[in-house]
Amino acid sequence: MEKQSPRELILKTLREKSTMKQDVYDNTFKAFKLMKSVAKALVAEYKAEIAAIDKRVVIEYRDKGEFEFELRVAGDLLIFAMHTNIFDFDKTHQIWKSSYVKDEPSRSFCGIINIYNFLNDSFLYNRINDLGYVIGRVFVNKENHYFIEGKRQLGFLYNDFVHAVIDAKAVRSVLESTILYCLNFDLFTPPFDAIKEVSVSDMQAATESMQIKTGKRLGFRFQVDSDEID
Repeated sequence: MEKQSPRELILKTLREKSTMKQDVYDNTFKAFKLMKSVAKALVAEYKAEIAAIDKRVVIEYRDKGEFEFELRVAGDLLIFAMHTNIFDFDKTHQIWKSSYVKDEPSRSFCGIINIYNFLNDSFLYNRINDLGYVIGRVFVNKENHYFIEGKRQLGFLYNDFVHAVIDAKAVRSVLESTILYCLNFDLFTPPFDAIKEVSVSDMQAATESMQIKTGKRLGFRFQVDSDEID
């Protein structure tokens, strides 16, 4: 085979890989816009029913720009953020065990939509030391196939990368599973030994803007949070 020149290699790579990555980006962006649309519809659907149960319980959608939106569900805040870059997976990742990817390695390149769970009060009261957690990562490839890495139902309900294609029905299911997860992921009191000493400056800061750190699993690593719901 005739050796290709650097110019030919550059053009070949741009034609094959860069074009493919742009396709992945476009698919991920379309999926994110669909997620926004479905989220708004979902909130409108649930709002009246929740208000009839208890007007103090809030569910709302907030658009934060092209690549971010929020869902407030009672005391929880879910932040959905699309990354603008495209990623491949380490060769040890389970994705490479699939014939779907083995047959066409470029299918492994994905865009990412990250899902974060915070306490709404953390932002309301500017508690900058509070903790939030990544509870799921949605991966979308050039063929609109998707899967999710995440906790509990987010991890095991959405892992059929070979067959699962992202559409409005799939997005609604993901959003509802995400809401259910955060509602069942309760706020635990921090261990007493972690808070038994408080400095004057901490107390002054807490008085001014409630700076004592709060998180749903404060004092424990999120990675070891049990996947079982009692």
